[in-house]
Amino acid sequence: MAEPDSKAPDVEEEVEEVEGEEEDEAGGDTAAESTKIAAQLMKNPQVLAALQEKLGSIVGTPSGYIQSLPKPVKRRIKALKKLQNDVINLEAQFYKEVHVLECKYAAQYAPLFDKRCEIVTGNVEPKDDECDWPSDDEKDEEDKLAVSDELKEKAKVEEKKEEEEKKTEEEMKGIPGFWLTIFKNVDMLAEMVQDHDEPILNHLQDIKVKFSDGEPKGFTLEFHFEPNEFFTETVLTKQYTMRFEQDSTDPFSYEGPEIVKCTGCPITWNKGKNVTVKTVKKKQKHKGRGITRTVTKTVQNDSFFNFFTPPQVPEGENEDDMDEDTEALLAADFEIGHFIRERIVPRSVLYFTGEALENDEYDDEDGEEEDDGEDYDEENDPDFQPGEGGEKPAECKQQ
Repeated sequence: MAEPDSKAPDVEEEVEEVEGEEEDEAGGDTAAESTKIAAQLMKNPQVLAALQEKLGSIVGTPSGYIQSLPKPVKRRIKALKKLQNDVINLEAQFYKEVHVLECKYAAQYAPLFDKRCEIVTGNVEPKDDECDWPSDDEKDEEDKLAVSDELKEKAKVEEKKEEEEKKTEEEMKGIPGFWLTIFKNVDMLAEMVQDHDEPILNHLQDIKVKFSDGEPKGFTLEFHFEPNEFFTETVLTKQYTMRFEQDSTDPFSYEGPEIVKCTGCPITWNKGKNVTVKTVKKKQKHKGRGITRTVTKTVQNDSFFNFFTPPQVPEGENEDDMDEDTEALLAADFEIGHFIRERIVPRSVLYFTGEALENDEYDDEDGEEEDDGEDYDEENDPDFQPGEGGEKPAECKQQ
């Protein structure tokens, strides 16, 4: 009886093996069918939208790991958080000292920026040694001297015209349209500048940054205008208040000092020169009498000078009452103010020439260059060598 018993397991294993093969075959058919159905569903926009919404709801959802840890481990995590808070407090002190340094060096920058203003406005003509800086224009002049004799004859014909242009250039003061050109070169500022703003911005002579080391800490942008026909002020200001400490309601969100408030200034517009408003005519019909009348209303107009009347930031208990539109406007305003302070004022000539714009293109966080959008023509590429089956070789990416 022992012999049949010893063979029984082999029979059972064989049967299970056969059944397993049948299940694999059935499972393979089911998997193929499921893949086909899934592919069809993924083509349905409604299914995709529902899936995206579901995925969006679970992003950032805790895995439960922290909650499952023993109490002693959770206690140690609290100790780490307390240490993290101490690190952030120390970081805040660091940024406060950096601000003090900014105030100190602002006084040393001031004479250089003042001289820049004098040259831009034409009040000072720079000396030859002050203009000793290589430029592409000099190379162009050398190329002109190397032209053939045939072209020299043509140059004589235009000599009189060049002399007239030279006379006009000598009469030109400073660097016309310096700040307006900068504003139009920088995308975030160009979006603010309207056609009716340009004649006014041609009177802008300088932008200064004044740092405040007292309370509240922050900085003020000063826009200096020459006397003009549009408004009576010669200096328009925009003050930005900064917070260097972490937010008490969310201390671990601290990423350095941030702008929390901004205040503009009133502008005394001359009659008929206010570009921040416009009049519109609207027809109104009386419901009872049927009489139609035309009403003239004054409404806000798109203008760069709305920059000096920013939305008010609610304070105290009303801080959470700000609507999304106001938050977006203030966020954009803070970004513009920071950019003018950090980039435009210190490097204005490079934004005037466009050189700073070229450098800004490489400031992507991931360090990757943007695709220029040009199509690749493999048939006209002499270095292209198709792989087997006519397929293109794998693309080689620089690390």
